[in-house]
Amino acid sequence: MTTPVFGRLETVNLRSAWEYEARDFTPWLAANLERLGDVLGCRLEHVQTEAPVTSFSADILARDLRDDSLVLIENQLEEGDHTHLGQIMTYLAGLSVHKVVWVAPSFRDAHLSAIRWLNQNTVDPFAFFAVAVRVVRIGDSALAPLFEIVERPNGWERRVQESAREARDLGVRGQLYKEFWTHFVERWPAEAAFGPPTAVARWRDVGFADLVISQFIAKGGVGLFVRGQRGAPAEFVVEALRPYFDQLEPKLGVKAGREANFEKILSLETAERANWDRMSDWLHEQTEIYVAALKGVLGDRA
Repeated sequence: MTTPVFGRLETVNLRSAWEYEARDFTPWLAANLERLGDVLGCRLEHVQTEAPVTSFSADILARDLRDDSLVLIENQLEEGDHTHLGQIMTYLAGLSVHKVVWVAPSFRDAHLSAIRWLNQNTVDPFAFFAVAVRVVRIGDSALAPLFEIVERPNGWERRVQESAREARDLGVRGQLYKEFWTHFVERWPAEAAFGPPTAVARWRDVGFADLVISQFIAKGGVGLFVRGQRGAPAEFVVEALRPYFDQLEPKLGVKAGREANFEKILSLETAERANWDRMSDWLHEQTEIYVAALKGVLGDRA
């Protein structure tokens, strides 16, 4: 038996990947929000880089497609500092954001305590995160960025389901999404058991292995993918499903993908209500296919 050769995972200086914060790191992060979203447990859509707030500019403004809320992302290449914490509070007051994500290689205890205090003393749907970023490589391999949540809200699993607050906080597109989900469960009443019709996005518990089918709607279509329960690391689905890629891919009709989430999308203009029957039927049918495939392949192993 050949003895495997193992490399050593090494952390490299962030500036080996991004020399300048504003010119390099911020644009890269804005173009790769799915990496950050995987860690946070949400789907992030870029809205604006250097979003103006009076005489200041917030690094990145994004949208969480799970609930259509705006997300402020402030990023650094050096240890989190008091200046950036103050900027975050300024941007929070000037932008209609519900989630704040502060990204830096490290944080002082005092600043983590401040994030913790904000989470404990603000009401839903506000949420504050401190996310540590580092860059690693093995030998001469490509650089790999890693994100780790070091501070998050208590009970991040919570969902805001108060219709009055949703109507007030959601924009025009969010309201349209809510109306689509109402249409969806009216067309497929059995789906009502898996989530409230006022939710902007929905998820269906597979019933084993801590896997969930996430159904979502975005500007360009509807889709679904496999994910872990809220709070599960991004690697969870990869580890759970990797041994079964060859069996699942033909059943689901889609490749596993980089995140092993088997994402599938029906591309249509979601604002066109004439498309809603087709979107609803496709989403319901595909969800049933996904549940059946996962149970068929994994059910006796769960």
